[in-house]
Amino acid sequence: MHSLKFLLPLSLLAQSASATIRFGCSQLVTQRFDPLVTPGEVAPHVHQIIGGNAFNLSMDPNEDYAETATCTTCRFKEDKSNYWTAVLYFKHSNGSYIRVPQKPNHLVGDTKGGHTVYYIAGYPPFQKVTAFAKGFRMITGNPMIRTKGDRDPNDVTSNAITFRCWTSDEWLGPSNLLAPGVGEYDSVGLPTKFCPSGIRSNIFFPTCWDGKNLDSPDHFSHMAYPTGPVDSRLGIIWHEGPCPATHPVKVPTILYEIAWDTAIFKDDWPTDGSQPLIMSMGDPTGFGQHGDYVFGWEGDSLQRAMDNCKDSFGTPENCPELTLLTDEEMNSCTQPALVPEKVEGEYISALPGCNPEQHGPEPATMVPNCGAPSTTIGAVPTQSYTAPPILPSANCVPGVVWTPNGILSPR
Repeated sequence: MHSLKFLLPLSLLAQSASATIRFGCSQLVTQRFDPLVTPGEVAPHVHQIIGGNAFNLSMDPNEDYAETATCTTCRFKEDKSNYWTAVLYFKHSNGSYIRVPQKPNHLVGDTKGGHTVYYIAGYPPFQKVTAFAKGFRMITGNPMIRTKGDRDPNDVTSNAITFRCWTSDEWLGPSNLLAPGVGEYDSVGLPTKFCPSGIRSNIFFPTCWDGKNLDSPDHFSHMAYPTGPVDSRLGIIWHEGPCPATHPVKVPTILYEIAWDTAIFKDDWPTDGSQPLIMSMGDPTGFGQHGDYVFGWEGDSLQRAMDNCKDSFGTPENCPELTLLTDEEMNSCTQPALVPEKVEGEYISALPGCNPEQHGPEPATMVPNCGAPSTTIGAVPTQSYTAPPILPSANCVPGVVWTPNGILSPR
């Protein structure tokens, strides 16, 4: 029975045909930009961004980024959208931090960093979905939250943002067969134990639109999650509840999967049971996980894909409506970072921006004027994207700390 429980979602996929596309995207840039929350200003915390290379500090909603972008880090040439999330850091026992790199997800090719994106029209009985329009954007999640709160496990919102603890690298391994947000391997907050094959973020966006507003002041109120209880065996990815009357238009369900390569920190993992991971907004709980989206598909390409690409596994090759890019083309589309600070590749003494650790349970507060860079420059030198180095013994010597550029200095 245990194995049948794991295989249930895949067996259902085999019996039905859904308009789904699932594809990998490589990293475009990692830096403190968040043009939805802080347009025109350096953002409070670091994000990892994927998609079209028209991404910028402001993202004017009147601009057609499908035309402006000259390349994309995503598998489909027509997709110049931008997708971004906060970044995960590992905290060493000496108090310094290093960015956790992302690794390719299962069956997405040889992507460099980045993450996996799904667009899901739904499963039989089908309800036609309406593709997003030029200028559309939205956010899900709240970076200031530090507590799980009162969550009904059968409520849609309780299943929308979770973490998966991978116990093996196998695509058909037990920790990869259950739907996102379901079962013993998923949690709303960061896993409290070491995950042998890393951690996967699961971020579902709301799928019901008010039909009028391409955005809203909080970047969320123009959207809503569908109603009805979620089947605890199948999760939100299979949920076909109706949209509320206030938000009657069904749009594609967008899911982000980010594969964090936490396994490389095995030798430095605390032996006292403490949890050494922290998100870039100073969140060691993971309850503040969030995602941002700006639409940028060419013409009616997304609508055609949702209407015609009937493949429940979302395999890109099974969607002839769209044009495939090679791994090399995706990986070669990058942007230089423009905020003069170190955010990845080596240990740093503090999280970039003004982000002290805030454990909660009360909501986090903004910390202004900490001296972090608040302006951009022409370009920051390329930062390496490698596994963390073995730290010298000086890390444990009292009176010595790491500076932002990774150099040892006395207190």
